Amino acid sequence: MDNRVRGLRHLFVTMFLTTFAAVIVIPPITDVTIAALCPHQYQCSLPIFLTGFQQAMTGVGSVLMTPLIGNLSDQYGRKALLTLPLLLSIIPQLILAYSRDTKFFYAYYVVKTLAAMAGEGSFQCLALAYVADKVPEGKRGSTFGVLAGVGSASFVGGTLAARFLSTALTFQVGAVFSMIALVYMRIFLEDSVPAGVGMTQPLLREGQEQCLQECESDSSKITTGTFKKLPSVGDLISMLKCSPTFSQAAVVLFFSSLADGGLMASLLYYLKARFQFSKNQFADLMMISGIGATLTQLFFMPILIPAVGEVKLISTGLLVSCISMFVYSISWAGWVPYALAGCSIFGVFVRPSICSIASKQVGATEQGMVQGCLSGISSLANIISPLVFSPLTALFLSDEAPFYFPGFSLMCLGLALMAAFFQSLMIRNVPPIVVDETSSNHCTESSV
Repeated sequence: MDNRVRGLRHLFVTMFLTTFAAVIVIPPITDVTIAALCPHQYQCSLPIFLTGFQQAMTGVGSVLMTPLIGNLSDQYGRKALLTLPLLLSIIPQLILAYSRDTKFFYAYYVVKTLAAMAGEGSFQCLALAYVADKVPEGKRGSTFGVLAGVGSASFVGGTLAARFLSTALTFQVGAVFSMIALVYMRIFLEDSVPAGVGMTQPLLREGQEQCLQECESDSSKITTGTFKKLPSVGDLISMLKCSPTFSQAAVVLFFSSLADGGLMASLLYYLKARFQFSKNQFADLMMISGIGATLTQLFFMPILIPAVGEVKLISTGLLVSCISMFVYSISWAGWVPYALAGCSIFGVFVRPSICSIASKQVGATEQGMVQGCLSGISSLANIISPLVFSPLTALFLSDEAPFYFPGFSLMCLGLALMAAFFQSLMIRNVPPIVVDETSSNHCTESSV
């Protein structure tokens, strides 16, 4: 592990700086939004709807951009494509660093939405592909966990800083860290252009013989044309049909991301309306979650993945997250969210494990493509979730609710996690790909 970590240290530093800059502005943004749109109110529907719309538009952009950026990085290297999301993240923070008045907030809202549509999710996708370029298949799951742990450590640092800084200063610090991350990445990060034996259809090795033959008949078209551009919906559907493991993991990711997106759209507004939480309480909750996630991803995942495997970790994380979400929905006192924040140590198993499973199904030259497709699936869920859960949250926090249940939207999120949990029980953990070095047109399963 030490050699791998040293080889990826510049990526980890870039991850830390970028995540810190993004996280430090999360605790105050709810208060800033409500102050700009609904002064002197704890409960207001307009910020909920605007946040949901922004999240949906971000999802639309991510569905289109992350597969394209991931696939282009397979051709032109990770470093060149990493520049785009890092550059775009600077501009919105500069606006709120200057002023948080209503007109500046609307300018931030428009610019942030456009920037997120173009670059949201791309950094994570490219970072995972970079790790896959550098780390052997058998060790990717634990290394993905370390990468996520670095992000969680930065999450803790960002929320801790937000807890003690003023609202104005948080946006200024966030903008500075975003610029430092971009400069550091451009200077120190070694480029990674995938190398190795190509595969015409890496995701089809576990499918039916008929499916394999159909996909092989189109391999020349895909190799020369499709994957050098944006992967089409038909390409993704073909992957889902021909690879049971990939399709099952994709379904789990979709429902898990649906719950995560709905949580982003509703939880902070629910806590503010229910218990009058503010920036400091939000920062405390995020810090508790972040500390637990950091310890889990840095120290426990590298041990647990070789011991029990990715599939069992996914199921465990989803089950605990489902139960905690149901309890969130019936929170009866202000201390309950603090008690539940520690359950995040199990939820962080899910995404790195899914990325590890998918990464083992593809060749060295297609890591960016498959991680981009996973990001696209996650972004599709992020389009749907705010369209459903933002109006639902606003309705049940208002006086027009059909019955009194402020946490009803959170209970629905728990149902989505339950669906993901049951689907995760059906994932087959297949052996990694072994490529025939004498021919780039064949791939076989390793013999047991």
